[in-house]
Amino acid sequence: MEWTEPGVFEVAPGVHRIPLPLPNDGLHTVNVYAVEDGDGLVLIDSGWSLDEGERALVEALGTLGYGVEDVHRFLVTHLHRDHYTMAVNLRRRFGTRVALGAGEQPSMARILARARDGQATSLREWGAPHLAEKWRAVMEATGEGALRDYEEPDEWLGEVEVGLAKRVLRVVPTPGHTRGHVVFVDVESSLLFAGDHVLPHITPSIGFEPARPALPLGDYLDSLRLVRTYPDLRLLPAHGPVTDSAHARVDELIAHHEDRLEATLAAVGTGTGTAFETAAKLGWTRRARRFADLDLFNQVLAIGETAAHLDVLVHRGLLTATAPAPATHPRLYTPA
Repeated sequence: MEWTEPGVFEVAPGVHRIPLPLPNDGLHTVNVYAVEDGDGLVLIDSGWSLDEGERALVEALGTLGYGVEDVHRFLVTHLHRDHYTMAVNLRRRFGTRVALGAGEQPSMARILARARDGQATSLREWGAPHLAEKWRAVMEATGEGALRDYEEPDEWLGEVEVGLAKRVLRVVPTPGHTRGHVVFVDVESSLLFAGDHVLPHITPSIGFEPARPALPLGDYLDSLRLVRTYPDLRLLPAHGPVTDSAHARVDELIAHHEDRLEATLAAVGTGTGTAFETAAKLGWTRRARRFADLDLFNQVLAIGETAAHLDVLVHRGLLTATAPAPATHPRLYTPA
């Protein structure tokens, strides 16, 4: 059975995977995990706030003998809307407590301030002013619809342990996919609720967020190595099937990014280039699609990913970079 099939799937005693629908062309489903907690449930991630998603969640919880009102708490791995926004909307009706990693505070502040120019500014810095204008137009057309599902959580999570009725979840900050991403580790049951940090079939985007940090790929690689220091845990990802070895996939992700760093360095070659120019020379997705064949959203992701790899190469001393002035000239990368 495909992991995207709707239903309720027990992945460990008292832990159930619930796939919920997404509107995206690429990712069709997000996994929410319902953890039995006394006379109710704790949900790890919540899904995108869609009528279709809420119907699927209500039906799934009913299969377990619960209603949405029986959810005590949402523990959310990061602020992307396919993980966070259903929790906000259900809280408005049922008062359910919502927790989010403390590292998401800068991005949340920008969202609540309706600061919508972050990606456009970055695109100019990365050498793609033409895409910056297209992106700004899309954001303006989207209007308040993309922002109305955001509110601050009830609780900002640091490196703490969350005690439930039958288990303890250790909150582990894992910046990279977003600066405030966290995973939840159940050491006793050998479970890793990984969010988008470790995905079995795809590599998560890096640094696509309102408040992008200075070195998101460096943060991500450090976070992968941190997770690798834990015992090998069963991988419960947000997108993809449950697998038995988090270590195996962490090793693959680290190797993938090292290969990608080599390819990015080769794409710069002996000349000077921007992140946009470098991204245009690379293949994208597992099918090595041409950059020009990507839609606007995926072109923006691709340029941001390339910038993240270029900045790590600068950090390692393999490239040098100019200080950008987005209004007049982009950041240029040159072999060291």
